[in-house]
This record gives sequence, structure tokens and C-alpha cells, in this order.
Amino acid sequence: MLELETDLVDRALAEDVGEGDATTAATVDGEARGLATITQKAAGVISGLEVAEAVFQRLDPEVAFTRLGPEGEWREAGAGVLRVEGSARALLTGERTALNFLGRLSGVATKTARIVRAVGPGGARILDTRKTTPGMRMLEKRAVADGGGVNHRIGLFDFILIKENHAALAGGVGEAVRRARAARPDLPLAVEVRDAAEIDAALEAGAPRLLLDNMSPERVRDAVAQVAGRAELEVSGGIDDETVLVYATIPGVHFVSMGALTHSAPVLDLSLILETLP
Repeated sequence: MLELETDLVDRALAEDVGEGDATTAATVDGEARGLATITQKAAGVISGLEVAEAVFQRLDPEVAFTRLGPEGEWREAGAGVLRVEGSARALLTGERTALNFLGRLSGVATKTARIVRAVGPGGARILDTRKTTPGMRMLEKRAVADGGGVNHRIGLFDFILIKENHAALAGGVGEAVRRARAARPDLPLAVEVRDAAEIDAALEAGAPRLLLDNMSPERVRDAVAQVAGRAELEVSGGIDDETVLVYATIPGVHFVSMGALTHSAPVLDLSLILETLP
């Protein structure tokens, strides 16, 4: 795991365990061994096994894992996810933190998978955004990929995305594109456009991708006709599970970006059953 993600596990455990698991310490023998089995209670796609395993490993370095199914594959309710053998105290103490990570990330993967499957192979590619849980961006973006989505920029450093405010301060869409191209020709670039004039200005400046933000389907179709294949087109802005099916199937739209993949994904329901070992 990345060092940042290891730190995230440590902070999550510190938040939950604090000075110690009082209930487990009072009721479970320190030498007891256990076998925990995590199972899906709902259909969906699993993501986050590595971070869930790291939780238990932090509490018992000798813990052993058996993955009962792959990440990134749709499976039905009742499917086994992970078997963990180790200190019974460690398994009980880490249970909620591990399930919090696993359920959250599997929820993102499942929501993404539902949308990708609904759009179908002939539609636009489904992108995530930067609307992620602070500290969990890389995990959540990995979950989007596990669900069949495509990762957009990781942060502000790896992709030039010129929005309305950037263009206004630069003196217009065309000037903003020219400045960005001159300053960072090594980075991919997209620019937000709001009307036909801004589309023309962006194309004249050589923008390779146009962001059609908060446009109606009719306006998107007009933009597709105006661009006529001279740039890639991305649609964004309040896209939900229903409207994505409209925008992603408009011919000429290459990408649909959805903050909802990460900020509105319900947790995938999982259970952990613990058995004692001799």
C-alpha cells in the first residue's frame, strides 16, 4: 500500500480504538484465535481488500488472509469476500474499521459498475472527479476503476482543466488555452465552454478537449454538431444515475464525468462472522 494509505489506516484505528478496545479486552482471552469470514449481503463489486487487510495486519502482524473472490467483478449476495485467521482480539477490534473501508470502497465500485453496465459498450466513458473523501482519493479512484469507470485527473497537478473562473481571469477561453499550452505543453488539457462563441475560441486555440458543463441534452447535441470531431467532448454538471444514460448515449460525446460516483455512493452491505479456533 501507499504510505499515505497506511497512515490513513493508522488514523482510522486510532479514532476507533483510542486507548483500547474495552469490550474485547474484558471478554476475550488474549491467547484466543479466530477465523473471520466477510461475506457480501448485497450484490455488487468488491474493492478495497488491501486496505481492509492492512487494518487487521496492523493489529496482528501474523494474521493470514484468504481472498474468496476477486476485486472488480460483479457478484451476487451471499458471495464470500475474505477469510482472516489470527488473534481473536485483533479480529474483533479491527472489524468495524475494516468493514468501513471495504463497504465504502465497494459501494463506489458497485455504483460505478451499475452505471457502466447501463450505458453499455457503445456509450461514452464514465469518468470520476475530484469530489472524493479527503485522504481517500486514491482508494476511491481505484474503486471507480474496479467498477469499470475511468479515472480523470488525480489532482490539480496532472491535468490542465480550465474552468470559467480561470478563463475570466486570463482574458477569455482562447487566451487561457494559449497560456496553458505555452506554460505546460506536457500536460493533457480540457477547457470549459458555455456557448458557441467559446467553442469557436477554444477550437481556434487548439484545445484538444472541451468540457460541456451543465448543458441540456439539446445544447450538447448542438455542440457536437459545431465541433464536428475537431476535439473530444466531455459532459459534466449534476449528472445522476438517470441523466447519465441520456448524455452518455449522445453520439459524439466521448466522456461523462460524475462526482456522484464518489460523493453519493451507498455503502455495500457486508457481514463478518467470527468463529473461534482451537
